[in-house]
Amino acid sequence: MTYPDTQLLVGGEWCDAVEGRTLPVLNPATGQTIGRVAHAGIIDLDRALDASLRGFETWRYTPAIERSHALRRAAQLMRERTETIAHMLTLEQGKPLSEAMAETRMSADVIEWFAEEARRVYGRVVPARSLAVQQLVLREPVGPVAAFTPWNFPINQTVRKVAAALATGCSIIVKAPEETPAAPAALVRAFVDAGIPAGVISLVFGDPAQISRHLIPHPAVRKVTFTGSTPVGKQLAALAGAHMKRVTMELGGHAPVIVAEDADIGLAVRASASAKFRNAGQICIAPTRFLVHDSVHDEFVCELVRHAQSLKLGNGMGEGTTLGPLANERRLAAMEAFTADAVQRGAHLATGGDRIGGQGNFFAPTVLTDVPLTARVLNDEPFGPMAAVRRFQTLDEAIAEANRLPYGLAGYAFTRSLKNAHRLIQRLELGLLWINQPALAWPELPFGGVKDSGFGSEGGPEALEAYTTTKSVSLLCD
Repeated sequence: MTYPDTQLLVGGEWCDAVEGRTLPVLNPATGQTIGRVAHAGIIDLDRALDASLRGFETWRYTPAIERSHALRRAAQLMRERTETIAHMLTLEQGKPLSEAMAETRMSADVIEWFAEEARRVYGRVVPARSLAVQQLVLREPVGPVAAFTPWNFPINQTVRKVAAALATGCSIIVKAPEETPAAPAALVRAFVDAGIPAGVISLVFGDPAQISRHLIPHPAVRKVTFTGSTPVGKQLAALAGAHMKRVTMELGGHAPVIVAEDADIGLAVRASASAKFRNAGQICIAPTRFLVHDSVHDEFVCELVRHAQSLKLGNGMGEGTTLGPLANERRLAAMEAFTADAVQRGAHLATGGDRIGGQGNFFAPTVLTDVPLTARVLNDEPFGPMAAVRRFQTLDEAIAEANRLPYGLAGYAFTRSLKNAHRLIQRLELGLLWINQPALAWPELPFGGVKDSGFGSEGGPEALEAYTTTKSVSLLCD
């Protein structure tokens, strides 16, 4: 298929940047330029802000049932366009086509779930202390939202923000990733084609720092939602806080995997390895620190290495590819640095550890064992196809290591013991915990972290709370 150039969406119109600036889009499997994306300037941002205010005044007073119907139409369009959108996603991001198809299909499920919730943004009646008084608690849309989304899941991370905002009656300006612009643009187009009024959704690309500095302090914006690294998230949250803007922050993680002595090793390897190497490990909830009981360590490592070596590394469009390229050269350099640091500090390189080929951003799936706690890979999020394995003797030891870092996004555990599972549920400091299964981030479940991994949720009914304000009303009826 032909990869499209990507425009901005401002005031219901697809358009180039006023100054005509564009940025190249590269295919990470080949390193070749495949298209261009419009680069917004301040003039474009101001136009988007004005349009968002107008759109909000229309959308906030649109009945919830009509908002729900429009979201359902958008979900249907995403399903009808899955194959075309998935091809664009693989070309610009690199993930295998099967993963791109799954991400696109899941977006329709997310939209549909929020379409149902749009009809359930309930307030409540509070019994008054006088029969002449009626007391109400109303939930109203917070206002225009500024959303910042990443390149690793450009559809999935965008749809959660857009669907929640639209379900509650907010307008939204999406600053989508310049590296992967066509897929989120296709998602936004589905909403537009479904009949969302002009100005309710805007889409911009450009200099992330300039856009965030302009949008977040602007009085039109009432909420900020960001998915990305912890350092950037802290900067944006501080900027939002200085202007009393509410925030949802879905930030970095360093997910532990605890494999107890009574674990089903086959299940543990299948579930954790599939989660580890999905999207070449470029996932905030990817398993990273594999903490394995000494009695099953060697068996687990043997099976994990076998799984890693069975992956077919290649172009995401290729037949049978199960592991695509990294998104950019920076990730390649990071993987090489993590590997060299771990080996220098005494870790054993069980498999991988090398860049593959001279074209594209391919890095072999990597397993490191006997990794010391001083190694960077056990302290900084690698965000790539790299698993670091350590032994433990007692469950308390594993829990202490899992909680050692300031991150608290996701974690995994494998055990046949109800007692162990209960202890892990109580003690692990995480926003998300999967036991005896891979990550399944369904839209009906809260999705978010604790500690330095963020604030708020982008799933479940909890996701809607940050897009609404509470109004307490007391009416004297005499």
